[in-house]
Parts: sequence; structure tokens; C-alpha cells
Amino acid sequence: MDDLIVKTITRLIVPFIQLYGIFIILHGHISPGGGFSGGAILGSSIILFTLSYGLERASKKVPHKISAILESAGILWYIFIGLIGIALGGTFLANQDSGFFMGEAGRILSAGMIPLLTVAIGIKVASTMVTLFHTIIEED
Repeated sequence: MDDLIVKTITRLIVPFIQLYGIFIILHGHISPGGGFSGGAILGSSIILFTLSYGLERASKKVPHKISAILESAGILWYIFIGLIGIALGGTFLANQDSGFFMGEAGRILSAGMIPLLTVAIGIKVASTMVTLFHTIIEED
């Protein structure tokens, strides 16, 4: 797209969209939101950038190889956190029973491993959205 207004607005608003997506991911255990919705917001910001600036420039920002690595890293992080629960004497994804630090209710560092899981889900969802969109665009 060669519309100067769309490119300028996109360039200005994408960082705020991404900041909001990170906020949603990090606060998912104490407010509505979480990894899936925050990851969808992050992925949508990259899709907006791709629609405004084109696949070539967007691929320089988030190369396919990096997106594929983040997809795998997100799910591996999730599994790793679950295995920590087993290693600490609980079950897979056991939270308080495994001895995770629970913190003070209503704070970001509360809820044990759940914030770590929402980060993993957010990374997985965002990178999957970007990979799928870029793959669809490449086929056309």
C-alpha cells in the first residue's frame, strides 16, 4: 500500500498496540486478558504493519526464521514450566502444591507460575499469527 497517511498512522500506533498486548499478557492472571488475547493483539500489530508496509519490510522486522523459533520456544517454555512442577514434587503444571512463590494477591508477581505460562502462550499465539499470515501472503 502506498498511502502515506496509513503508513504514518501505522508507524505511530504499532508500538502502542504492542505495549498494550504486553500489558494484557502480563496482567492476565489478575484481570481479564491473558496469553491468548495479548498474543493476538501482538500478532495483529505485526499483521497491521505487514498490510501497511508490505511483506518484504515486515519480514525484515520479524523474519520467518525468528517467528518459527518463537513458536517452538513458546510451547517449549510452557512444557518446561509444567515439568518444573513435577521436579518440585507436584504434578504437571501444579502451582502452589509444587512450592511456586505465590506472592501477594493482585500484584504482577503473584499466582505462582501462571504469569510465566501466560507469557509462553502469548509468544506462541503472536508468532503463530504472524507465521500464518506471512505464509498466506507469500502464496499469493
